[in-house]
Amino acid sequence: MTGLAEHVSKNLSGDQKAAFDQLSKNRNLEQVLSRTRRIAALLEGTNDRVDGLASTEAQELDLEICRLIIDQLQVDKADLNPVLHLAAWAARSDYHQALEIFTVNYDLLIETGLESLGVGYFDGFVGTLRARFRGDLVEASNDRDPLPASFVRLWKLHGSVHWTWDTDRPREVVRLGSATPVGLPAAIYPSDAKYDESRRVPFVVLQDRFRHALHRPESLVMIAGYSFGDQHLNEVLFEAARRRPRSEFVAYCFDAIPDELAELALTAPNFQVVSPREAILGGLRYDWNTPQDAPDDTWDDGAFQLGNFAQLARFLARSSPPHDELETRLGELLTAAAKSNV
Repeated sequence: MTGLAEHVSKNLSGDQKAAFDQLSKNRNLEQVLSRTRRIAALLEGTNDRVDGLASTEAQELDLEICRLIIDQLQVDKADLNPVLHLAAWAARSDYHQALEIFTVNYDLLIETGLESLGVGYFDGFVGTLRARFRGDLVEASNDRDPLPASFVRLWKLHGSVHWTWDTDRPREVVRLGSATPVGLPAAIYPSDAKYDESRRVPFVVLQDRFRHALHRPESLVMIAGYSFGDQHLNEVLFEAARRRPRSEFVAYCFDAIPDELAELALTAPNFQVVSPREAILGGLRYDWNTPQDAPDDTWDDGAFQLGNFAQLARFLARSSPPHDELETRLGELLTAAAKSNV
């Protein structure tokens, strides 16, 4: 998120850059977008200014920030290997309950990986050109879930670069077949509308789904690529860990264990935390002792590697039962991705 904010600041100019940098002093990127959209809504039809912005200027800044986010998150700029490995694991998963993936990322990497390997998934929208959100299908419990368990559930809690507000029905969000075009704001997380229960926009429904999934008895929750920087999501996770002691939570940290996470894990034996140099397992915190003959993708120079999402995805892919046709397709895609990165 920090890198994305730096990209936006670097590519803005003039008054827009000055306004963005001022708003960014005590806010992350999502909070900046929330602020600009709130200013645009509150000042509409007036000549007033807040934080140096009039309503139209706030709207223009919103559009430019979205454009720069979308530009930076283009799939052709990314290393696809991790999401291809994740998709391979998802394709082989054969659980009683459907696999659910919750992400706060806006990009289309997970979708690209799943579609590249032909993995069926449902993201809450129905349709192709301007898919509409089906909250009733998202909220369906497993007892009456109309979709087969083999379909991965992909829930984008903070929205996506290919979601936008419907011009005909401004209270609704639609999913486009590609990234939101220039001139339309991407429907990503920051919007007061997500708290408006009467609108039931995706943000509200998806948050409910997240909470429901975490409170399902005897579940395994794996958390990777997340820095625990969203206090609201942290509260939902931590509450579920305390209330569901027979469920297992495993957090994979890329770097040092965040203090707040460590505090929870030390008092909740069902919340395991692993990082490169130490782990909290069963409420006990110790440094790692590197095992002999440790696999290269799990250990490197005494550091545990699964906190790196790329290594974790690779590990998951090779730990699942092989499937000949899937293995062939995965190999072809990984080879193509390697050539494109040369």
